[in-house]
Amino acid sequence: TMNVEHEISLLVEEIRRLGTKNADGRVSVKFGVLFADEKCANLFEALVGTLKAAKRRKIVTYNGELLLQGVHDNVDILLLQD
Repeated sequence: TMNVEHEISLLVEEIRRLGTKNADGRVSVKFGVLFADEKCANLFEALVGTLKAAKRRKIVTYNGELLLQGVHDNVDILLLQD
């Protein structure tokens, strides 16, 4: 079984690694950057599923329900927690 909490904590680390701080001091990363990153590709079985779980827990936010590679590469994923 997948440990969702663990997956989310890894996701937060990767967003911090790949993302940039915006004017509010929050870290954000484009979905395409996360998706294309080799380390992320190896870490996450289902990146989109992990993102959805993190969004439900209010750890990240982004526009839309389901993110698709290509279509949503420019969607910002915003880290809500420090």
